[in-house]
Formats: sequence, structure tokens, C-alpha cells
Amino acid sequence: MASLTATASSEAVSTPSTSKTKYQPSEFLKSVLGRPVVVKLNSGVDYRGVLACLDGYMNIAMEQTEEYVNGQLKAKYGDCFIRGNNVLYISASRRRGVGS
Repeated sequence: MASLTATASSEAVSTPSTSKTKYQPSEFLKSVLGRPVVVKLNSGVDYRGVLACLDGYMNIAMEQTEEYVNGQLKAKYGDCFIRGNNVLYISASRRRGVGS
């Protein structure tokens, strides 16, 4: 398994033992637009829904959103807007349908 090191431009670079391919986080974010994602906030709350759009500050707009606190569903929203400074991470969801 190859280890990754972060560079000043927030990109991951493979070590010499692997290929020379660079991975850009923006490529991942473009690939999950319109797809189900999980957004974890610094507070520990998860939001699961379809990623509608995001900007350079990591401000996020989601559709068909569900709010989970301690793993339990607390609320369902049609649209959800999350300010970027609250985001811990965005993960691609393996589920096909959100809310099922």
C-alpha cells in the first residue's frame, strides 16, 4: 500500500514506490456532484443527501437531505445549505437512494 504525503497546494502525491499520478481533491468533488454524499460537521452531526453544488469555501448545497445525530435520524430536509467552515469532511455515499 502506498503512503501519501500532502503538499502545500493541498494535493496528494504518490511516493516513488507507486505511479507518479497526482490526486486533486477538486477532482473528487467534481465526481460526486449530483450523487449521494455524507457531510460530517465539526460538531459530529452527519448530513446525508445529494450534493447539488459547492464553492471554493466548501459552502455546500444538498437536496433530499437527512440529519443524523449519534447515528440516529433526527430530521429530513428538502434542501440544505451548510457553511463551509463547519465541514469536517465530505464522503461519497455507497447507497443508491438517499432516504431509503
